[in-house]
Amino acid sequence: MSIPAAATGITPDVAAPAPRRRIRLRWVLVGFLVLLAAMSLLEVITGANDLTSSGTMGATLIATVPILLAGLGGLWSERAGIVNIGLEGMMILGTWGAGYFGFHYGAWAGVAGAVLMGMLGGLLHAVATVIFGVDHIISGVAINIIALGAVQYLAALTFTGLEGGGTTQSPKIPDVQALTIEPLSDALGDLEGKDIFLVSEVAAVLRALCTNLSSLVVVAVLLLVLTWWLLWRTSFGLRLRSCGESPAAAESLGVNVMRYKFVAVLVSGGLAGLAGGFLAMVAASNYRDGQTGGRGYIGLAAMIFGNWRPSGLLAGSGLFGYTETAGLRQGSSSVLALLLAVAVLALVAAVWQFRKGARTAAVVTAGVGVLVGVVYFVVDEVPEQFTSMAPYVITLLVLAFASQRLRMPAADGQIYRKGSAG
Repeated sequence: MSIPAAATGITPDVAAPAPRRRIRLRWVLVGFLVLLAAMSLLEVITGANDLTSSGTMGATLIATVPILLAGLGGLWSERAGIVNIGLEGMMILGTWGAGYFGFHYGAWAGVAGAVLMGMLGGLLHAVATVIFGVDHIISGVAINIIALGAVQYLAALTFTGLEGGGTTQSPKIPDVQALTIEPLSDALGDLEGKDIFLVSEVAAVLRALCTNLSSLVVVAVLLLVLTWWLLWRTSFGLRLRSCGESPAAAESLGVNVMRYKFVAVLVSGGLAGLAGGFLAMVAASNYRDGQTGGRGYIGLAAMIFGNWRPSGLLAGSGLFGYTETAGLRQGSSSVLALLLAVAVLALVAAVWQFRKGARTAAVVTAGVGVLVGVVYFVVDEVPEQFTSMAPYVITLLVLAFASQRLRMPAADGQIYRKGSAG
C-alpha cells in the first residue's frame, strides 16, 4: 500500500532526489580518445605538428603537476571551509625548502623540506583564520607577501658564497629518480614515428608515461587518488567536508570542527609546498627567485574549474599545463592552433547554451568564438608576449564558461567560532 507524501511530511521533490550520475571509466577513455582524435585533426588542419608528440606530452606532465598539487592543497582547505589564497606563498616557501634541504641532505630530503616549509605557511594561515578568525583573503595575501620576503632573505643568508648559489638561486639540487621502461619506450617511439592517425597519438601519450617519468609525477597521481579516497570514501572525509558545508551542524553532531579545519589547512600547505619543491627539483634543477610564476593562483583556478572535486581539478590542471607547454615548445604556430580550437569550442558551447535557454550567455559565447576565429584567420604570427600570457588568458576564458555550473562548499570562507552550534 502506498503512503501519500503529505502523510510523511516530505514533499515529492525532497523524497525522490535525482540520483547523481557517475561517469564510468570507459566513458572517460572514450572521451580521451575523442580528444586525441580532435587534436590530431587540428594538427592536420593547422600544420602545428607538435601538438600531440611524446615530447609535448612529457613536458605537459611537468607543467601540470605543480598546478595539480597546488589545486589539491586548495581542495583540502576549501572543502573544510577555509579559503586559501596563500597557496602561492606556500609554494614559494616550498621552492626554498627544496633548494636548501636538497642541496645539503639529498633529493628526498629536499622533497621533505619543501613539504615542511609549505606546512609552516599552512600553520600560519590556520592560526590566523581558524584560531583568531582573521579574514581568509587578508590572511592569504599576507602569507604571499611574507613568504616572498622571507625566501629572498633566506636565500641570501644560506646560498650566498656557495658554488653555483647566490642571492637569487641555490646550487644544483640532486635529481629524484626517473622511471623509464626502455623496450616499451622504443616500441612506442617507432609507432609514434609512423604518423598513423590517432594510433600514433595514443602511442605518444603512452610513451610519455614510460620514458623519463619523474618519481614525483607518480607521487602526485597517488596523492590525487588518496585525496579522493580520503575525502569521499571515509568517515574522516565526510566529517571534514561537513565542516565546509555546515560547521554548526557538524559541531552539534560531535565533530571537532576547529581540529578538522586546522588539519585541512596544514595538509593544504604541505601539498602547496610539494608543488614548489617539484618546480625546483623537476621542472628546474635548483631554487630560483620568482620560480612559481603565479602557479599557485592557477592551481586555485583549476580547483574552481573542477568544481572542488579531484577529477575536475585533474582536467583543469591538464588544460592549463598543456596550454603553457604548447606555447613554449612551438610558440606562435601552437598558439594559433589553440585559438582555432577555442573558437570552435566556443561556438559549440554557444549552441548548447542556446538550447538550454541561456540566450544571453549563448550570444556572448558566440561573440567570443567569432572574435577568436577572426584573430586566427587574420593574424599570421602571434606576438611572443601573447604566447607567454596564453595560460592566463585560457584560465579566464575557461572559468567564465564554467561559472554557471560551479557550486562551492556552502560555508567556504566564513569565519567560524567554536560553540556556534549552541
